[in-house]
Amino acid sequence: MNRVPLKRSRILRMALTGASDASGEEESGSGGKPFLLRALQIALVVSLYWVTSISMVFLNKYLLDSPSLKLDTPIFVTFYQCLVTTLLCKGLSTLSTCCPGTVDFPSLRLDLRVARSVLPLSVVFIGMITFNNLCLKYVGVAFYNVGRSLTTVFNVLLSYLLLKQTTSFYALLTCGIIIGGFWLGVDQEGAEGTLSLTGTIFGVLASLCVSLNAIYTKKVLPAVDGSIWRLTFYNNVNACALFLPLLLLLGEVQVLRNFAQLGSAHFWGMMTLGGLFGFAIGYVTGLQIKFTSPLTHNVSGTAKACAQTVLAVLYYEETKSFLWWTSNMMVLGGSSAYTWVRGWEMKKVQEDPSPKEDEKSAVGV
Repeated sequence: MNRVPLKRSRILRMALTGASDASGEEESGSGGKPFLLRALQIALVVSLYWVTSISMVFLNKYLLDSPSLKLDTPIFVTFYQCLVTTLLCKGLSTLSTCCPGTVDFPSLRLDLRVARSVLPLSVVFIGMITFNNLCLKYVGVAFYNVGRSLTTVFNVLLSYLLLKQTTSFYALLTCGIIIGGFWLGVDQEGAEGTLSLTGTIFGVLASLCVSLNAIYTKKVLPAVDGSIWRLTFYNNVNACALFLPLLLLLGEVQVLRNFAQLGSAHFWGMMTLGGLFGFAIGYVTGLQIKFTSPLTHNVSGTAKACAQTVLAVLYYEETKSFLWWTSNMMVLGGSSAYTWVRGWEMKKVQEDPSPKEDEKSAVGV
């Protein structure tokens, strides 16, 4: 009877600290590290996350919608990035097996039964990465964050519809701020004549798929022994297989045949670099959570999105109105507020168990 509350508190502590019990002991053991060294480590990890994430967005924009490249094959670009990730996972797994201690990476062996178990998640994963790239192709980097800003709203909606989890009034209020910022941003893009309805729809679909991906990942993880890297490997293997018929159906193979720079080393170098960034973002995200916490990671992601927007406006020499900037601040502020509210609520539940649960345990229910 006493194991259930203990398990809940442990899970909550893991969610708040971003570490397991074992890692938590390591953290307490590393408390002897000088503060300056600890601060430098965190600053380095956060900087690495920012550089990797922002570079990946700008590089993908170049590959998807560059006037100099003139390549209209978004599915092929996404397929190639999945292929690079698959090869990197397999390569690191082989290195870990052949040279133990060189890298810490799980052994990977393609099991068709596991691949079938992961397939439903892989379909959602394909939708997520494809709609992300299609959104980036049709909208500017500056608007990209606003275009994909409804992920938090879909998280709340799907948690209620699929998991029957309710959300507090304050969390719903932050979602209202995000929705308001999204609509204001769409309105201002339209007023400036730069709105892409197609890109905006792809952004909304990408947000939906990101939320579904988070939910189904939890269900599928047991099939890969709880290993995120194994899940990454199977997701990308399935994605490569499913993308091949799409390349034929959408005519992108013919477009590639007529592509003038198909034999260019620069083109393939940029494509491979995009795949490397796609693989690296998963690693640095986990690294940032490990050295900080899930809450700090979300705050860092919000700040990174703000910096990315400013950099895009400066790089592409765009001029934006006050209301356009207001929409961005509403989205970023609403996302930060939601993260803070949820973190506060989880901490409160951890420290103060609900009276109803105490009453139930007292009467033996």
